[in-house]
Amino acid sequence: MAAKKKAAKKKAVKKAASKKKVGKKKAAKPVVAAVPGSGSGSKNDRFVIIMAGGKGERFWPVSREATPKQLIKILGDKSFLQEAVERCLPLVPLRNIIIITNKVQAPEVCRQLPKLPKENVVAEPVGRDTCAAVTLGAAIVGARSTTGTMAVLPADHVIPDEKKFQKVLEDSFDLASRGQALVTIGIKPDKPETGYGYIKFGKLLPKPKGGKKYRTKFYVADAFKEKPDYDTALEYVNSGQYRWNAGMFIWSFVAVAEALQKHQPEMDAACHRWFEAAAKGKLDRVLKKEYPAIKKISIDFALMEKAQNVVVADGAFMWDDLGNWNALARHVKNDREGNAALAKFVHVDAARNIIFDGRTTNRTPIAVVGLRDSILVQTDDAVLLAHKSQSQKIKLLVKKLGEHPKFKKLV
Repeated sequence: MAAKKKAAKKKAVKKAASKKKVGKKKAAKPVVAAVPGSGSGSKNDRFVIIMAGGKGERFWPVSREATPKQLIKILGDKSFLQEAVERCLPLVPLRNIIIITNKVQAPEVCRQLPKLPKENVVAEPVGRDTCAAVTLGAAIVGARSTTGTMAVLPADHVIPDEKKFQKVLEDSFDLASRGQALVTIGIKPDKPETGYGYIKFGKLLPKPKGGKKYRTKFYVADAFKEKPDYDTALEYVNSGQYRWNAGMFIWSFVAVAEALQKHQPEMDAACHRWFEAAAKGKLDRVLKKEYPAIKKISIDFALMEKAQNVVVADGAFMWDDLGNWNALARHVKNDREGNAALAKFVHVDAARNIIFDGRTTNRTPIAVVGLRDSILVQTDDAVLLAHKSQSQKIKLLVKKLGEHPKFKKLV
């Protein structure tokens, strides 16, 4: 029976990847608007892939290679990864949540998520950007259910209103399960942010025939834009036709298999091999052999900017990427002088600073005189002092520390 089941899965993935593709862009839009399918609402056929292998270098010295940003507690008593998993549990069973990380971080992931099946923590042998991680996730999902629908989510986002997020994700799951749409969640910009990519959207999609009415608005995606300069970002915000690219995707296994076959044949071939290896319980061995040779490319470049069946879900919820220390000030109550402090902080004539005490024991007051517009972070073994305008250079500082024989242990 087991052999028959594996053979059936292999046949199913080949069938999924050989279906007729969407044609030119003008013809693709109505296909997305009226995608066929059952629209299965079964939680058992939903999966979540959480990408949790980043280093979080811009949050040094609190974030380190073994315990990066997504695995540390900054804004509460849970790590960003733990919060990301809990946000999905009302929609997806824990056994269907898969964490893609790396070998250095995998032990801490398992420690923080003790109820997650160990086989659901998958360690990449080396980092190969998001397309490889998505392809790996698709292969694992396909090996478990060729009729499955998967969400690909980052591990380090801040989403205060979980219920609104869950509603958008639930509607996106339903739409993606009905056919070939590649759904991405776009966040309405509230300022001209130059650190995010943008998505230009077009026509509003009608609800699927025979389907429920969604609370979430879905639009045809017209174009993906890289991180703009300030003036361009301002144009995007004022036009009302753009959303921030939050890096959250929802699609069926069939849809992503077809997209890989059409736009990334090498990744498609890898997906087939990893699918079979996962079904046979040999995935780790195959990844160790093959993964270093996989090309580095983001999922945006590889698929989203090429596909004609992309749909933007209107992410009507509060969201923050929390990409560096400057972003912390948006989530911490500031004092009268604009200082955002998570520490025993005493100052004279200090203003608009970010102060964070990451020490685990012997926490003492951090006293400051006359400091302005700066970042001050203290841990058990390192101190960071930087001007807020130079926060992007912390990544360069981490690189320099890693090259120094006395300081590389701090990375």
